[in-house]
Amino acid sequence: MDRSADAGPDPSAAPPIQLSSKSTAAAPMLNSEMELGTFAGGQQQASAPEPVEDDIMQIARIGDVPAMEKLFESGAYDATFTDDEGITPLHWAAINNQYAMCKFLIEHGAEVNRKGGDSVATPLQWAAQRCHYYIVNLLLSHGADPLITDSQGYNTLHIATFNGNVYLLVLLLHQGIPVDVADSYGHTGLMWSAYKGFPACVDVFLRWGADVDARDEQGFTALHWALVKGSAPCILKLIEYGSDRFAKTTAGKTPAGTAQELNTMAPWLRALRESGYDADGHPIVPPWPFAAYFLQDRKGFVTKFLFLWPTLVVWVVLSVLAWMPIYLSLPTAAAAGYMLMWAANEVLQHAPSDMRHFQRTPWLAGIFSGSLFLVGLSWIYPILSATTFSSADESHWWLNLGFGACLVLVCYFYTTSMVFDPGFVPKMNGIAEQKAVIDELIKQWKFDESNFCVTCMIRTPLRSKHCKRCQRCVAKHDHHCPWVYNCVGINNHRNFFFYIIFLTIGIILYDWILYYYFSALVPFASESCNLLSPGICRVVNADAYTFLLAIWVTLQLTWVSMLLFVQFIQVSRAMTTYENMYGIHDSNATPAFTSTGTPLDPNHPAHSAAGGPAGGARHGAHGHRHGGWLKQWARVLGVDPFIETIRGRGAVAADGAAGPGGARSSRKKKNPYSAGCVANCKDFWCDPAPIFGARRTGEAVIGGRPVNYAEMYESPRMMEVVAGRRRGGYESVAGEEV
Repeated sequence: MDRSADAGPDPSAAPPIQLSSKSTAAAPMLNSEMELGTFAGGQQQASAPEPVEDDIMQIARIGDVPAMEKLFESGAYDATFTDDEGITPLHWAAINNQYAMCKFLIEHGAEVNRKGGDSVATPLQWAAQRCHYYIVNLLLSHGADPLITDSQGYNTLHIATFNGNVYLLVLLLHQGIPVDVADSYGHTGLMWSAYKGFPACVDVFLRWGADVDARDEQGFTALHWALVKGSAPCILKLIEYGSDRFAKTTAGKTPAGTAQELNTMAPWLRALRESGYDADGHPIVPPWPFAAYFLQDRKGFVTKFLFLWPTLVVWVVLSVLAWMPIYLSLPTAAAAGYMLMWAANEVLQHAPSDMRHFQRTPWLAGIFSGSLFLVGLSWIYPILSATTFSSADESHWWLNLGFGACLVLVCYFYTTSMVFDPGFVPKMNGIAEQKAVIDELIKQWKFDESNFCVTCMIRTPLRSKHCKRCQRCVAKHDHHCPWVYNCVGINNHRNFFFYIIFLTIGIILYDWILYYYFSALVPFASESCNLLSPGICRVVNADAYTFLLAIWVTLQLTWVSMLLFVQFIQVSRAMTTYENMYGIHDSNATPAFTSTGTPLDPNHPAHSAAGGPAGGARHGAHGHRHGGWLKQWARVLGVDPFIETIRGRGAVAADGAAGPGGARSSRKKKNPYSAGCVANCKDFWCDPAPIFGARRTGEAVIGGRPVNYAEMYESPRMMEVVAGRRRGGYESVAGEEV
């Protein structure tokens, strides 16, 4: 960062910790990957190198505990040994993520707060620079001070921020480190994360209570520093959290002036617009008669408006097409639809930043509910009277009774799918409880994105997923459905299934009733119309509006039938849509490795395997590609899950990291939640939870035995085998491949 009041922000990167350039083995810069046998920037020693068995630093790097123990027994070295630069074996073990070696050295008297290297940093800071948070936690638990600063004035929280690892930040903040602790130039962690362009870190700091308007010694705020990098998500988050849009530095620079000077006006203006401000930073007042009501609750207004407006759009377009001659109806309907969509888009442009696309609003839910409402009206009049209260020979009361029952059930299950809690995982009560969970996960080597959600600050149960739309973790998450504007999870999955079942049956019955309805009207209708054949003209002239509505409704069978097929297959396999697309996470996957490629957990069965990342947990395991509008509509209409189900690629992901298009593992594994097709279907359909009413969060059955998906963190245990037959309980691995 710039340290001159007149020069403005310096876009150069933060200086990394410097290790010694004079140690026996050449020391690397921390901004390059530290691997065994790869050291850059050192000076050659004139004398011959020491044998490996006598090189305490090399032994610490590779984590050879028996060799270190033998070296200590010889009396030549001890754990307090330092070289000319003050570097200890603990420094090298920490930077190479050698957990067992670090623990051994600490137990033998190593100084955890010893400073060394060119940057005069502690082992804790060396480990933090590489985001080795298991090592960081070990050192903290043995008295390491996270507030000690290096030669550049950075403490452990600042160093962790430079790399943008949110899990390390969460770990450190739960140690009681002041969130606004500043470096020697007044820069807080929030400023550094904004400057570096890490929106996830900015979000963590802001939710932790960081001062959004704190200033450094030049008067720069976090918003000024975000504009240096030009990260639109960081700028947007800061503005949404109330950052002063007109704050001036000691040199009199506002955020707008900083953006102008550094050529980052585009993300600045975009963030302002999405936050509801004009280019000058003042609130935008829409030119509507109800603008005052809109500004009081933007999100609530947009939600209600975009849920109700599609009903008008569908009705107007169908009515224009039905009641005007075809040569006038097509252009008129197009113009009317365009104007109505323009009005909806105008409201959307003033919506909150997380609702700037129709798919993120209840628009699609409004289209369905509006269509359902119009179908109900058309059935009540004129279809019901024409097909029921007629002569006995032409009465079809049984069809109408069946359709009426389906209509009521669709309305009920659709509404409950929309308004019921899908199974949100309860949040924890306070920081102390969160810290206890983090400590427990670290003890189990499971502090990673598969087991802990940094947004909800909870341990994530198996089969749960954090939904970015709902901003909550959902137990046994199936998918987020824009048609019901809610997640589909353990609490409302069965309701959702009933909804699409009765919807499919209802559409078929509706078309069946219409066959008899038009059969009675067509013989008396005129054959004269434009462009169409006489037969079609009779149908259109009989009741054009109902005919067009029937076409619109029947088109829905395309996505509904695909969705119904996918859901039936997935229930029979005891899988969710998310697992079908990306694989089932294996909770026994190794979360972290040493620099030599061995798992940190000495008890892990794969401990002898080589390879793997040389650091903490893997991030961004599921590489979701968004693609163009065709891919987006394929997801909305359920085409992607349908294709994946046909391909049968929903295998278990060995590392929980299956990418788009199914699991990456070429070898199919067993589904730990499947007890066979019949048992799976029985678990789903015969669940004791009420059908007409809300269930308790997370409660379900596996293999006939009750479980709670909101509290299930371990894979199902091995089923009991009695007389050679499986009887109830959980099983660790079922016999069915997926």
